[in-house]
Amino acid sequence: MMKDVMILTGAGQIGMACARRIGYGKKIVVGDKNIENAKTIAEIMNNAGFDVIAMECDISSRQSIVNLISEAQKCGEIKYFINAAGVSPSQAPIETILKVDLYGTAVLLEEVGKVIAKGGVGITISSQSGKRMPQLGNEIDEKLATTPTEKLLDLDVLKSENVKDTLHAYQLAKRCNEKRVMFEACNWGKRGARVNSISPGIIVTPLAIDEFNGPRGDFYKNMFAKCPAGRPGTADEVANVAELVMSEKGAFITGTDFLIDGGATASYYYGELKPTND
Repeated sequence: MMKDVMILTGAGQIGMACARRIGYGKKIVVGDKNIENAKTIAEIMNNAGFDVIAMECDISSRQSIVNLISEAQKCGEIKYFINAAGVSPSQAPIETILKVDLYGTAVLLEEVGKVIAKGGVGITISSQSGKRMPQLGNEIDEKLATTPTEKLLDLDVLKSENVKDTLHAYQLAKRCNEKRVMFEACNWGKRGARVNSISPGIIVTPLAIDEFNGPRGDFYKNMFAKCPAGRPGTADEVANVAELVMSEKGAFITGTDFLIDGGATASYYYGELKPTND
């Protein structure tokens, strides 16, 4: 008997937490650039009663994404999609961040959207970082949303001379993720499917620990210390929202973004984290 299939890209704590919430009774295909990471997540989940297989997948490559989807289709109809793949500002140079977090996410949304089953649903994990940069304006937002994927990285706003540093590249990527989800929700809707994004704040994962120990470590520690929640979040708290929007209770939710940051963004604009001009 064929099962409904879930694709999970990015073998990390947030992706696994989300997949565990709704992955029971389904075939889960987890893809990661590092196959050993994918195998680790598969082993953990299989030992907990799930049905998971691991594959190598580099989301900066369209062909790699197509290969992952093709293998997943051999297992059944693709009905669920979770993208938690990405690199952080402390892990990669500007070019890689834009290629993976921006272009790769756009290609995933496009390619999965071509095959997602009726009643299917997807989420992509974005970031609070996309909320904390100046507005780009309607014209640039529309270009980020609708430009053909193979031409995205040619946009002026994404050219190297216009990207200040890796954090700026990351912010641009996450802003693009939100706009791309809005655009793709219109396409997914034609197949009777839904897609949304989730923008976590400081969530304790190995990636976040890299940031804590990186050049902006003090900034991030100060952020969660002074946000209204007064602490970082957990992967399970992100999964709480994923479970809602990917279940029937979220049937009227598509093309939107959910900010889960303990109030850090609110504090950045109106509270203790607000930048000073001193």
